[in-house]
Amino acid sequence: MEHVSLTGGTGFLGWHTRAALKSYGIPTRTVAVGDSFDLDRAAASIAGASRFIHIAGVNRGSDDEVRVGNVRFADQMAAAIRRAEPAPAVVVYANSTQAGHGGIYGDSKAAAAEILQSAANAVGAVFQNTLLPNLFGEHGRPFYNAVTATFCHLISQGEQPTVQQDKELTLLHAQDAADLLIEAGREIDGNARQVHETVSGLLRRLSGMASLYDHGQIPDLASKFDRDLFNTYRSYTFPAQTPIRLTRHEDARGSFCEIIRSHGGGGQSSFSTTVPGMTRGDHFHRRKMERFTVESGEAVIALRRLFHDEVFEFRVSGSGPVAVDMPTMWAHKITNVGNAELFTSFWSNEIFDPNFPDTIAEAV
Repeated sequence: MEHVSLTGGTGFLGWHTRAALKSYGIPTRTVAVGDSFDLDRAAASIAGASRFIHIAGVNRGSDDEVRVGNVRFADQMAAAIRRAEPAPAVVVYANSTQAGHGGIYGDSKAAAAEILQSAANAVGAVFQNTLLPNLFGEHGRPFYNAVTATFCHLISQGEQPTVQQDKELTLLHAQDAADLLIEAGREIDGNARQVHETVSGLLRRLSGMASLYDHGQIPDLASKFDRDLFNTYRSYTFPAQTPIRLTRHEDARGSFCEIIRSHGGGGQSSFSTTVPGMTRGDHFHRRKMERFTVESGEAVIALRRLFHDEVFEFRVSGSGPVAVDMPTMWAHKITNVGNAELFTSFWSNEIFDPNFPDTIAEAV
């Protein structure tokens, strides 16, 4: 069976790449580097792969740690590529746009690319050197991966970040980077997916999104960048801001409750009934946002982050309405745990497209 092997599978970009591969139904094998590297195991994992993607690297540390680490990882993978039988068809390197532009990090990334290309040439594999700019996305590590992760973390904790050095950033969402790495030999315009924004502009966008989301409101998601940025921010608010309490207004006529307030962009609302004991869901989304609101009945909403074991559960009821927003790349489901029929409303930020459903089966 076709498979893709990759290094750095538990890191930021590696996790996003595994999530993208899962959405395409492509099995993955992870390869350890550094002190955990074993040549025979690595060669066995790479053997016969349709694509081997080298993602693992050293982004932070002393000059020696960065210089030696990136070259060491490349040397390890080059040895595995040469030993693998059969060799991988394509070798992809998750390189940086800083490569070849001086500096310890850029020079070490450029040197690693040369090592991997030599190994790919030796075994007759296609080599793809993918230059990636500043990445952002769900579950980035603050104070390490990128300024976006740091801003999201601080804002979600109620702190106000400051801009130490304002400059223009070239930003690419990690799911777009994953698509480039997975489909590097196909027609994908990586430049068209990049966005240019200043550090201060990025902070303004995130602060504005957070101020709305603090009240359960959805910012304008008309642009792909704002959607991806908002999904990134939301990943830092879960589970602390889940569920979102809704206000019920009651009078002699009955009650009224506002479910969603969106400030722009597309959207689709739907409604379901579920009989006692039955479940809906068991899937995840890569990009779309989805909100569940139980209007009548009793339910448990369960969520699990891809490639993790911990399951978060929220018991919800129509008698005390709340909204539960599904984080991207988290499997989720809703189960009727009451004795009566369950009435649930669903909202997503985009109109469902059967050709691109962005709904991938995955059990919670």
